[in-house]
Amino acid sequence: MKRRQFLAGLGAAAAPLRAAGPRPNVLVILTDDQGYGDFSCHGNPVLRTPNMDKLHSESVRFTDFHAAPMCTPTRGQLLSGVDALRNKATSVTAGRAVLRRDLPTMADIFRRGGYRTGMFGKWHLGDMYPYRPMERGFETAQYHLGWGFSSAPEFDNDYFNGRYRDNGAVKSFSGYCTDFWFGQATDWMRRQQAARQPFFCYLPTNTPHAPNWVDARYSDPYAKPGLPKEFFGMIANLDENLGRLEQFLKDSGLRENTVVVFMTDNGGTQGTRVFNANMRAQKTQIYDGGHRVPCFVRWPNGKLRAPGDVDTPAQMQDILPTLADLCSLETKTRLDGVSLAPLLRGTGPIADRLMVVQYGQVPKKWDSDVIWGKWRLIKGEELYDFRADVSEKNNLAAANPGVVARMRAHYEQWWAALEPGLAEACPLSIGAPQENPVVLSSSDWWEIYADNVGHVSTAAGGPRGAHWTVAVERSGSYEIELARWPFHLNLPLTAARDAQKMTAGSLPAGKALPIAGAKLEVAGQSLSAKAQPADTAVKFRVKLKRAASATLHGWFIDANGSDVSGAFYARVKRV
Repeated sequence: MKRRQFLAGLGAAAAPLRAAGPRPNVLVILTDDQGYGDFSCHGNPVLRTPNMDKLHSESVRFTDFHAAPMCTPTRGQLLSGVDALRNKATSVTAGRAVLRRDLPTMADIFRRGGYRTGMFGKWHLGDMYPYRPMERGFETAQYHLGWGFSSAPEFDNDYFNGRYRDNGAVKSFSGYCTDFWFGQATDWMRRQQAARQPFFCYLPTNTPHAPNWVDARYSDPYAKPGLPKEFFGMIANLDENLGRLEQFLKDSGLRENTVVVFMTDNGGTQGTRVFNANMRAQKTQIYDGGHRVPCFVRWPNGKLRAPGDVDTPAQMQDILPTLADLCSLETKTRLDGVSLAPLLRGTGPIADRLMVVQYGQVPKKWDSDVIWGKWRLIKGEELYDFRADVSEKNNLAAANPGVVARMRAHYEQWWAALEPGLAEACPLSIGAPQENPVVLSSSDWWEIYADNVGHVSTAAGGPRGAHWTVAVERSGSYEIELARWPFHLNLPLTAARDAQKMTAGSLPAGKALPIAGAKLEVAGQSLSAKAQPADTAVKFRVKLKRAASATLHGWFIDANGSDVSGAFYARVKRV
């Protein structure tokens, strides 16, 4: 089903798909880079997480639950119910950090079912139309760009008193970012309750992801040798916010009929050197330490089984069909996940299945973990019994050829269905009336990793960078400006940049470049222009025809015509 067809019936007045009644509210909390071992309830010997522990004690816990080993693929799988290699959000950058336009999201499905929808925090599934959260089903969207503060799109933003987007409009927040996201989400839920509207609230925080900026009162208790004190401090702040949120749910009367799902987005990072629940590896790696994450589900009025552990393997793609099942909503499209409601209700098992964990900037065959019950097949060659060998040290492939054959056959079939489409990019729209002009950043350069402030500051990405894949939404005349620095900094193309002090840290200095001009290739046209030393961008005017997919590539040259660096930012306006 095409996305525009699916969305035709959406809107605030969309008719519910079920009879009126006390439908549960839904609150999904997703923290960033907090590993399975970063909880005292999971055995961490140092970190104290009393509010997370309390939620753990009141929840059905999936103890063999899997995300992707990196954040964007996890978010795409959560919101679409579809594997990363199928939904196209396979990486955090390199043109692969957006979700296919034709796939309905969890927010679309809840909105179609008569729910109000809001998200607060880290989106990281596309910074421009039509991939922003408000085009993907969220009526209220308060978020930042890119992967977070100090990413290339959020170049000089701060965890304290920074800026955010409110349905696309740039605004400023006061205080600490995590406090702000929780506060805005709480206020929004209160308003929905007052309006007697069921709600789906998505609260994906950008902490405890680096940079490690937090008030010292949270980090000081962990100021001991060998401890990642700021990282643990960010988790302490998260835990405090969760406690405040829980008190709000109690005081407002929302707690009993609100489904709370608490998860993290990938395996551990800084905390793994302290405690990793005996698992091998961490974020970005395909052993369990890279993608096994907590999943707590609580619904006091939902007639769920008693709180406790469920060791059936499950995955992020299961959350959408599970919530749709619990809330009696129709999904309509093919999903790779399955409903976990029977396990939550204690009414029976789910069907035996094999699951594939895979992501990547350029996905490659066998760069995967195939999960089947207790078994893990890594890279098609290493076989581990996870129940007996949590640390995945004892390769049992030679002793279990039948198991390996079965799991390899499943992966071969899965890969064969997806591989033909992996080279196809999801185009970024230019010239659309919904967002004109649009600003592109190097985080979306095709198959080049240039996602961070450090990449921009050091002119990473080679002498030409890489192209953006774009969709020209309307024929006409376009103004295209190429810049080395973010436009809001108003820095000359040739300028160096001092290290920028932030509230709790700093951003790296940037080197000067001998930029004397620029070249632009767009939709089969090649142009060049000179630059003056004080120019902050090189401007081009070009006529473009409407096109579903085209390339836009800009880079800078010196006075001799030699290539210097890619254009890290482009502003494109249909005029």
